Formats: sequence, C-alpha cells, structure tokens
Amino acid sequence: MVTRQIAVIGAGPAGLMAAEQAAKQGVRVVVFEAMPTVGRKLLMAGKSGLNITHAEDKAAFDARFGTAQAQLQAALDVFSAPQLRDWCAALGVETFVGSSGRVFPKTMKASPLLRAWLTRLGAQGVEIRTRHRWTGCASTGLTFDTPTGQVVENFDATVLALGGASWPRLGSDAAWVPILKQRGVAVSAFRPANCGFEVDWSPVMSERFAGQPIKAVVARSAAGGIAGEFVLSHWGIEGSLVYAHSAALRDALDREGAAQLELDLAPGRTVERLAHDLARQPGKASLSNRLRKGAGLDGVKLGLLRECVPDLATRTPDTLAAAIKSVPLNVKRPRPIAEAISVAGGIGWDGMDERFMLKAMPGIFVAGEMLDWEAPTGGYLLTACFATGRAAGQAAVEYAMGEENR
Repeated sequence: MVTRQIAVIGAGPAGLMAAEQAAKQGVRVVVFEAMPTVGRKLLMAGKSGLNITHAEDKAAFDARFGTAQAQLQAALDVFSAPQLRDWCAALGVETFVGSSGRVFPKTMKASPLLRAWLTRLGAQGVEIRTRHRWTGCASTGLTFDTPTGQVVENFDATVLALGGASWPRLGSDAAWVPILKQRGVAVSAFRPANCGFEVDWSPVMSERFAGQPIKAVVARSAAGGIAGEFVLSHWGIEGSLVYAHSAALRDALDREGAAQLELDLAPGRTVERLAHDLARQPGKASLSNRLRKGAGLDGVKLGLLRECVPDLATRTPDTLAAAIKSVPLNVKRPRPIAEAISVAGGIGWDGMDERFMLKAMPGIFVAGEMLDWEAPTGGYLLTACFATGRAAGQAAVEYAMGEENR
C-alpha cells in the first residue's frame, strides 16, 4: 500500500496540531515554515504567562465565538478546554486554573510545552522544514521559496495554517491572501481584534499619566458592562478591559465613524451613595480634595475624569456622582493591525465545506486564524486554533486516503 503524504504549511499551534493529528493516522507529514524557527507567536504569547484555554462551562465557552460559533462547533465539540488540558498533561505539562478561570501551564511559559511537543512530533516521524515560504500551487505541486531557490513538492492533501495579519514579524503576514484570491477563494479584509485604541488626549493627560494602570472600573459598550482594568498610554488605551470591548468599539467606528467607552470609576458604590458621600464634603474644600475623600478618586482616575467631563467644579453632588458613574471616553481608531493580539476577517465560511476544505481548491484544508472568526482573550483564541488544526489534519488524511477510491 502506498504511504499517503500530507503537507502542513505554517508551524504555529494550528499547523503543528494538524501535523500531529495526521501523523497519528500513519501518513507521512511534512511541515513547512517560512520563518527560521517554529511557534514564534506561541512563544511570544507565553512571555507573560501562556493562557492556553479557559475553564468556564462549555456553553459559555462556545458562545465566546459569536457569529462563527456554528461553524466552529463541531471542532470544539471534539477538542476544547478539557481535551486541551489532557493533551498538555500527556506532554508532561501540568496546568492550573487561575482565579479568573483562565488556564495556564504551571511553569507559565510556552517554551517547555513547545519543546516537548516538537520532541513528540519528531518521534511520530513529522518532518519540519523551516525557511520554506509557500508561494502557491503549480500544476506540478506546491511551490516554495527556500534559501537554495524555488522547490516544488507533491502531496496527497495539504493543510494551510498560515495565520492572520497580526504580529507579521513573527510570521503572520497575510502574504497568502492574494495567492488564494487568485484561485477564487473569498477572503474578508483583516481587521484588528483584541487591540488598543487611540484617544485624543490633552498634552497634560498623555505626558503625566502615560503608562499608568486604571484599576477597579467597569467599562460599558455594546459588548455589555465588564469589570477590570486597563492602561493609559500616550496614544490612547490598551489592556485586558479594552480588549474585551475591542470588537464592539471597532465595529461602531466602522459603522458610525465614532465610538465611546462608558466608564464607571467607582463601581463599588451606587450613584446615590456616591452623591451622599460627596455632599458630606466641606464646601470650602478644593474639588480635588472633595473627589479624593468623597469618591476615592485621585491620580490617573481623577485625571481621566477631568479630561472627559467638563465643568466639574460647577456640578452639584448629584450630577458629579452621575458623571463619575458614567465617564464618556471617546476613541478615534484601533491601533494598527500589526500590533493587535488577533484579527477578525479571513477566509469566508461559504468558501469551505464542513471539513475546512476549500471548495475552490479540493485537497486544500485551512485552519486557525486564516478563517473568518474572532474571540476575546482568555484562552479562546488558542483553543480554537488547536481545535481547527486538529479537525483539518484529520480531514486531510481522510481525503488523502480516499484518493484510491476516486
């Protein structure tokens, strides 16, 4: 019996998972990676603690994928948070659930996991070729630019896991988009997701408070009211709380040309209690002292209130309390896509079948951030990349094995 051969192009989480799943079926697997080393974005994600998945209940977890949930559901039903934690354990990487429900390796880093994974892939016979940039499909096979020139390779099926357009210096540069478009594959324009936003700060605000965290606030947008913290930068705002609202803010900017984040700077007190506490302050005291003693606002929170709400000094305790509970922060635009944690947009779902195979390119399967989906931070992004990679790898083997019957 002829040994079937599967190509996987892209050596991030989705691509390596596709390779592993295919290798388990006994086929020959070759992974091609344009960069000098593999898993660069995974390693970058692990620098501050690798949030690999999330421990919330499955219904809530799956709902995090919004409009793409239906298309991702089958893959997530087979490989989601519990299976991912078991997979880590099988690599010798123990995980734990943090206070927020996020799941991390006990070492917190990505490098031990990646090393163990590559060792296992090697033992399974997976071959990895770095510095091989995919340039398209010729009549004779897949074409690659390499340090020694162009090469052409033939395979029975191929999985593309080339990433989106964020962090291009790590390999996700979207260079594949024109290649697929030329073959009739519809690709929605990439947009930043889980990103910071630019704000028209006054010079005083940007110079005095840049780099300072704004803690214990509730932010509201079309995404709902979410508690957390974010960081003020010289160009605007960033951090986990901003990322949670990024899709809503981005879509509002695209749709209406304006977007606003509403901030509650004193979420522990009702507006009535806050007004009462402010009314108790001496009338002769300065506004800063009244806000510090009556509302607990000083430093960057006080600066933010002054920046966004006019005529504070003339307000009554009631209207001042209302302002503190609903600070309007207008954002101008998302930061450049190259700085975003992830992206929205990509290959449209109408262009592939339920196995993630491109309808315009039979035998070519796709996975990971190439697909048109987005999710918040919290481990959801990585989980879906693993899940779609696994599904695409399995489907590629089934397609290759079926060649004998076609």
